[in-house]
Amino acid sequence: MNEQMPSPGSRKRPREMLIFIFPNLFTTANLFCGYFAIISAVREEWVPAAFSILLAAFSDGLDGRVARLTNAQSKFGEEYDSMCDLVSFGVAPAILVHQWALRPYGHWGWLASFLYLACAALRLTRFNVQKQNAEKRYFQGVPSPVAACTVATAVLFYQAEVGFAEKVATLLRSSFILSVIFVLAFSMVSTFRYRSFKDFKTKNVVGTLSTIVLVLLLILATVEQVIFPLFVLYVVSGPLAELSRVLRRRFKWYPGRGRSRSP
Repeated sequence: MNEQMPSPGSRKRPREMLIFIFPNLFTTANLFCGYFAIISAVREEWVPAAFSILLAAFSDGLDGRVARLTNAQSKFGEEYDSMCDLVSFGVAPAILVHQWALRPYGHWGWLASFLYLACAALRLTRFNVQKQNAEKRYFQGVPSPVAACTVATAVLFYQAEVGFAEKVATLLRSSFILSVIFVLAFSMVSTFRYRSFKDFKTKNVVGTLSTIVLVLLLILATVEQVIFPLFVLYVVSGPLAELSRVLRRRFKWYPGRGRSRSP
């Protein structure tokens, strides 16, 4: 019996499969972090749960870049990423805020956390439907990973900063997180435009890297106090930019003539 030599195509298949699987490993890491955040929240381990959501966002940011670098983008990867995002940036933050602060509200508490989850699901669905025609420089509505990270850093910020008596702290915690998730839920399904920074380019590589390193050192030095305000600034940037556009249309600027009120 003559042994057949493997074809060139069959030799490349294991390598092609490896390249295909590699980006999905980061997506799976995203899912694992989201699942671990849920387990930690159920155990009332707030800080590990919050950091797990942040790690999920970091993994989510890597999988797409790895797929583009290895030319391994696929419809399967996009759908898998979307499913994992719903767990990590929808279910996990919703359970975290309910277990951490909203249980005293009873059914109103879990309804509030479900509102966040529903808006995250709607935001992910709209992104999947519109991404082929969407402008690359902007997101429509707050991205779900940013909203989830805002929730996680809000928990870290509150845990680090608030040192009141237990009953007062519980009341403030519930009111604080309720306002956060309502704002985020509305922002995710809104039509406000948020910069994606995908078009960010610079010729001063050394200066850019130095700035990034300094910012990372600052964040790592005081993570609880710094990251949450940064996410808040990003969340409010959309409504502020929209307000600026409305004011510019209402009060047109004519060079050399100052502002002139439009008829």
